[in-house]
Amino acid sequence: MVRLTEERASNLPENSGFRDITPFSGAAPEKTDLSFSELDLALIDALQSAPRATWTELGRALDIDATTAARRWDRLRAQGLAWITAHETPRTATVAFIDVRCRPEEFDAVSRAVAQLPWVISVEETTGDFELLLTVTSTDLRSLGRAVHSMIGGLRGVLSTRTSLGLTAFGEGGDWRTHTIGSSSRALLQESGARGRHSYSARTRTRETPHGDALRNALGRDGRLGYKELGAAVGISEFAARRRLLRMLRDQEITLRCDLAHPLAGYHAVVLYRAKVSHRLLESTATSLARLEQVRLAVAVSGSHDLLVMVWLRDLDGIAPFESALAERFPLLALADRTVVLHTLKRMGWLLDHHGRATRYIPLALPEEAPA
Repeated sequence: MVRLTEERASNLPENSGFRDITPFSGAAPEKTDLSFSELDLALIDALQSAPRATWTELGRALDIDATTAARRWDRLRAQGLAWITAHETPRTATVAFIDVRCRPEEFDAVSRAVAQLPWVISVEETTGDFELLLTVTSTDLRSLGRAVHSMIGGLRGVLSTRTSLGLTAFGEGGDWRTHTIGSSSRALLQESGARGRHSYSARTRTRETPHGDALRNALGRDGRLGYKELGAAVGISEFAARRRLLRMLRDQEITLRCDLAHPLAGYHAVVLYRAKVSHRLLESTATSLARLEQVRLAVAVSGSHDLLVMVWLRDLDGIAPFESALAERFPLLALADRTVVLHTLKRMGWLLDHHGRATRYIPLALPEEAPA
């Protein structure tokens, strides 16, 4: 039997602010052949804590046998319902968030084009003054600006862009949990590293070795790839693959995360907030925000707003109670803008379908630096 959290057994009301943390809020998702069972969500929760734990370790934490855990994961991954990917940690990356305004008749073409760019990490279709929000990375600030202006701003149909540089990541999607298993089960798993606060980099990064780049891309497709398969994909021995990966994880050059098709798991409302807070309260406020169960992203950014925050809610009717809870807990935090995500087209290199299922991985490649 899967050990569930105490909160899960308490039948909390659907719109209860910060305490709405269960994978479902009373109503099951729409009928589909592709959905999550309670055990599926528990397995995902365990893998969010320990993405490369052995099947024996995962089975012990979930009170199931290793074969059952492996078989369920194979099904989830094959159907695009859940996946484990690798990406660079914030401290080694130059990252920006790009709002894109485009002509309505060119929206589909623009969204497809930007989603195919290998240095565009994520693509969200949004409400509001801009139609798209992109998360992008580059070698340094200079090359980032040139790439945004030429490769995105220069696309047919793009009317304007707005760039907000990532300054400090207080919480990212890899820190988020489904909260399906209890603390006793989680204690049996070794939490992966590279969590919590990290400052983004503005400096030119040292180019990775071909093996390091290939290793990251292989793990981007399948973060649980065995050392033997990983070595074969990279062109090195099993021992060398193990040594390189452990070093990269230890040195926080890359991190692993387990993602899922959020609409099929009951998260039907993704909301982006741009917020303002005084400088003296920024660190403590952002740190506390990142710990909230609904928060998927909490980043200090450049520009007229101090923070960019993404939350996953059960439905649109969860927005008001969530904001009321925010106002009560953070009275000096001003929500300057609220944007609803209509569809996530790409997340951490993975193209997603309209159900949020992973369909294809586009390996990260930094944009070519424009000539002076």
